[in-house]
Amino acid sequence: MPWIWMLPAAGAVLLWAVSLGRVLCSTSPSCVPLNSPFLSSRRGDRMSRSVLLALAHPDDESMFFTPTILFLKSKGHNIHILCMSQGNADGLGNIRKEELYLACATLKIPAEQVKVLDHPELQDGFHEKWNHGLLAELIMAQAQLWDIDTIVTFDSHGISGHPNHSDVHHGICKLLHDNGQGCIEAWELVSLNIFRKYSGPVDIWLSSSILSSGSKQFHTLVNNSPSRSFEAMAAHKSQWVWFRRLFVLFSSYTYINVLHKI
Repeated sequence: MPWIWMLPAAGAVLLWAVSLGRVLCSTSPSCVPLNSPFLSSRRGDRMSRSVLLALAHPDDESMFFTPTILFLKSKGHNIHILCMSQGNADGLGNIRKEELYLACATLKIPAEQVKVLDHPELQDGFHEKWNHGLLAELIMAQAQLWDIDTIVTFDSHGISGHPNHSDVHHGICKLLHDNGQGCIEAWELVSLNIFRKYSGPVDIWLSSSILSSGSKQFHTLVNNSPSRSFEAMAAHKSQWVWFRRLFVLFSSYTYINVLHKI
């Protein structure tokens, strides 16, 4: 009875559709739990935050952090992007740098709030080891220039296990350790296991159940307009190959971001 094998497939499609419906049901990007105070508290005489998104390569913002960017912008926070390299592993650094500015334009982040570094000791590559002290120094200098009070970055695994991603995380941890955590608050994007990573919008149920305890250390940000992720990633034309198109379609990072306080 071949039709029996169609039942699991039909169930998976139905679950995907129901999950996507839940993601799209909101009129604006949202946070789980719904009554979350995430970044809503007043800091000094500010009502909004000045947020630095610290990346390793151009396209990180579109592949992984779009739900975070859209949520923060919907709440009126001011977003700055610091990319620690041009992504020049394949000799396309100058092209990828310009693509990052184009992607940020689609996400409504002004060019003057985007900075791409090309430091000789911070070059793109799986076998490149980035100095954490140097990272902390460069990130702190830019944070002071932009009057940053909140940083968002990778966790220690770096989502894909890329060492450059992990090094950015450790650089920020050193920054917090050396300068104290009173003036800057930092959040990391949680790396998910392989099942959750490629479960698309279905992961919203798993994330919601994990966060049902109401912990203030974890928050799930939901992207109610996944097409914005595709639009931003498509601006990276040199990277917009078939397997990255599939990644953006099936990756849970297109639909939700789980952030954990560092």
